[in-house]
Amino acid sequence: MSMPRRVVITGAGIVSPLGNSLQTFQANLLAGVSGIGHLNADFTHKLETRIAAQCQFDGEQHFSRQELALLDRVSQFALVSADQAVQQAGLDFSSIDPASAGCFIGTGMGGASATEDGYARLFEQGLNRLKPFTVLMAMNNAAASQIATKYGLAGPNMTVSTACSSAAVAIGEAAKQIAFGRCEIALAGGSEALLTFGTIKAWEALRTLAKEDPQDASASCKPFSANRTGLVLGEGAAVFVLESYEHAVQRGAHILAEIAGYGASNDFNHMTQPSVQGQALAMQNALNDAGVSAGQIGYINAHGTGTQLNDVTETQAIKQVFGPAAMQLPVSSTKSMHGHLMGAAAAVELAASLVALHTNTLPPTMHLETPDPACDLNYVVNVAQVVAPLEYVMSNSFAFGGASGVLILRKI
Repeated sequence: MSMPRRVVITGAGIVSPLGNSLQTFQANLLAGVSGIGHLNADFTHKLETRIAAQCQFDGEQHFSRQELALLDRVSQFALVSADQAVQQAGLDFSSIDPASAGCFIGTGMGGASATEDGYARLFEQGLNRLKPFTVLMAMNNAAASQIATKYGLAGPNMTVSTACSSAAVAIGEAAKQIAFGRCEIALAGGSEALLTFGTIKAWEALRTLAKEDPQDASASCKPFSANRTGLVLGEGAAVFVLESYEHAVQRGAHILAEIAGYGASNDFNHMTQPSVQGQALAMQNALNDAGVSAGQIGYINAHGTGTQLNDVTETQAIKQVFGPAAMQLPVSSTKSMHGHLMGAAAAVELAASLVALHTNTLPPTMHLETPDPACDLNYVVNVAQVVAPLEYVMSNSFAFGGASGVLILRKI
């Protein structure tokens, strides 16, 4: 087998609770702005939990009425993010062999709105006929297929659904496809749009959602804090243009970063209770893949959900991998601002890691006013931190069901 090739990022696009462009996302992220607030929906009176991280997004501004008839919100997010990434990368797909270009998208729920609308029509409204394109809107691979169709991508087309690590695994597997010559270029990332009545009620039943902060709803997600009460559901997408280093150089592309390492693991301990060993294994696998030591990592974007168990487990896993140096290593959870985007979380958090790498400014963990003695790392508390030039940053993603994905970026 030939040696693997280097894989780089040349474009990035985002739709998020912190803004619908990379520039707006970066500005709000580093300013500590929260995208969490009261959910704007007609069913909130039926909910126990009425807070969420919602995107300010109107599909009619981006798509025709005919297009919207085929597109669930999850696909809309993905297509807009992909378009931003393609534009930033300066890609002209007419000059690229279609068979050399693939698409890899992570999602946990797929077309949740289309699915729920179908059930409502049948079981609530008593109708005996669904919208003609319900299947095409609801299927988990809709977003990836819509992107591939738009740009004429004939290479590998894969949808990854590993809950909260979906986008990390999608991006990591895309990088491997390029590294070993199975394609030259890929659009990779994640998209999620699950702020529907049924989905939120299911999460309420699981008892993992944060309670609304009585003083400030935007401060309801408090990762690593002693008074944290759970996660806040969010929606959005981020998509990246990945290509081989040689391909990017040949076409004169501006390189944003290199995907230096990808590590995956499966935590077989419990469906909802993570283990230190499983998370540590994914981080170590990423370090091994990148060929770097733990001491070369300058920042970790943590999974940091704000749940009692995850935050302590991740803290312990970081200590296991990084040893005594973990106490000085900057770690932050940007979910404190943009919420938990489930299948898209890792993609949005990779965008946050890219921001840190480019600006040498670490996004903060917001709302950490009361430290938890069991969470005792350097969490970049409440204010962004300017640091010496970074070379490597790590992004952690750990999921219900046990699938972990960790990505390492390198500055070029």
